[in-house]
Amino acid sequence: MAFWDGLWPRREAQFESGSAATNSIVLTRRHATVSLTKQGALTGNLRVNLSWQMRTSDIMGRSRQSGRLLRPLKLFQPEPVQAHTQGMVNVDLDLGCMYELKDGTRGVVQPLGNLLGDLNAPPYIRLSGDDRFGAPSGETVYVNLDQRDQIKRLLFFVYIYDQTPAFDRTHAKVTLYPGNGPRIEIELDEHAPEARSCAVFTVDNAKDELIVRREVKFVYGFQSELDRLYGFGMQWGRGYKSRT
Repeated sequence: MAFWDGLWPRREAQFESGSAATNSIVLTRRHATVSLTKQGALTGNLRVNLSWQMRTSDIMGRSRQSGRLLRPLKLFQPEPVQAHTQGMVNVDLDLGCMYELKDGTRGVVQPLGNLLGDLNAPPYIRLSGDDRFGAPSGETVYVNLDQRDQIKRLLFFVYIYDQTPAFDRTHAKVTLYPGNGPRIEIELDEHAPEARSCAVFTVDNAKDELIVRREVKFVYGFQSELDRLYGFGMQWGRGYKSRT
């Protein structure tokens, strides 16, 4: 597809759900689901990574745009800057996962409360750590797919911990890395400047098939509001992180 094709709204890309060049599947509104079963990705660990960055165009305002008028193609190439760069909005994005097991057990894996989970025992989900600065490695949750028969459903979500709501400026992305097959990418690209939480995707184990479904639903509250939307029925209280 030519470069200019992407500039015209009537000429949409024919294949939005994948990229042969990057060996990835991109979930969008139009192509919202993918079967891990059909991808042959049912063993080993499913790695789910949250990464984000901000761009100079978000904080430098229009002052730099005047110079770019002389080089119009530069308008489409803002310079990436890591989220902890001086002068940027202070945003701490966290990745979490609500789960329901086949035996009815429900809970959450998240940085708040140090609820890091366990990969080799229930809930078979483990958070690797808490990235507070938007480092390139981001935050990662692992799901033990060798124990998939014990898992009924999962909801992966992202929230802003005790900082300025700025989802529309973080350019956040969640990427799934199955043990086999292409990675799966979900951009948190919808405009919701005041939102504090986002339901990113679900994993449902139905009829022996694991289905990943893009959600990208922004809410103005936190985990309890996401819980109400998806019916996990858990009790929530105010949580805090330890100071580092």
